[in-house]
Amino acid sequence: MEELFFSSPHALLIILTTSFLLLPSISSQACQKTCGDIPLRYPFGSGSGCGDSRFHPSITCNDHQQLIFTTHTGCYPISNIDYTNQVFYISDPTMSTCACNQPSKGFGLDWDAPFTFHGDTIFALLDCSSSSPVYSPTGMFNDRNNNNSSRVSLCDSSRGMPICGFLYGCKPIVSLNIPISGCCVYTPVNFGPSFEMDLEKLKCGSYSGFYSFNGRESDAESWKYGIAIKYKFAIDNVYPSWCSSCEQSGGVCGYSGPVDSFICNCPPGFNTTTNCFFGASFNGVSKLLPNQLPWICVIIFSGWLLVWSSSTF
Repeated sequence: MEELFFSSPHALLIILTTSFLLLPSISSQACQKTCGDIPLRYPFGSGSGCGDSRFHPSITCNDHQQLIFTTHTGCYPISNIDYTNQVFYISDPTMSTCACNQPSKGFGLDWDAPFTFHGDTIFALLDCSSSSPVYSPTGMFNDRNNNNSSRVSLCDSSRGMPICGFLYGCKPIVSLNIPISGCCVYTPVNFGPSFEMDLEKLKCGSYSGFYSFNGRESDAESWKYGIAIKYKFAIDNVYPSWCSSCEQSGGVCGYSGPVDSFICNCPPGFNTTTNCFFGASFNGVSKLLPNQLPWICVIIFSGWLLVWSSSTF
């Protein structure tokens, strides 16, 4: 009786259906390979557990598929990532440009995050008070007698006037009728170790930032406005070979556990500690990867279904 039951097509169909339903559910790959139009590679990640743990929560992909850079001064969209030169570019919605002048509180980087200003970034502080510390920083003098009338300006005088002149020639700034003497080209090194540009403390109304003249230095409308941020992989700033192996196998580098141990997040959702090819072959014999097993079961199930259908009809 038992032999007849297990040999019947109906019993085989029941067994295969049950086995198929008992397979672990397959979720989509937890770590995204892109965020909107921006490709994501290590050390960037789409969220917690993805990329380099030091980059989270500073960099995340939000629900609108926008890659966002967050500091203590606000949230800023990332417009592009230059993986070759380890630079990413952000835009500040409160930043003044040649198209729009608006008040701002400034910008700053978190001191404990692995980011610094790229050398191409130029800041111009606008509408600064004559008593601004950028013109007369306390304790900085250019003579041996500590004469207060000879305090050294933190503004970059070598290129400050041309840049300020071009910016103050923009229609939105011209309409405000503010003196060009209130403009100061401020280099990132002057921000100090905290990388802080507090416009309230600096007594300036707004700022503009750009990272390229775009080949047209005298045309402020053509400049590439935004902020270029430099990042590092680790202390030695070397791209990890284990992550390269993971990405080449179709995975996404991530981390897990109390000590943020490396994981390779593979499609369609499982994690390994090596790469997504970890079971590709063994002693010349092909082995099945975990992401292949569900599809093999589907094929087997479909085959048995066809056999049962043909024997029934």
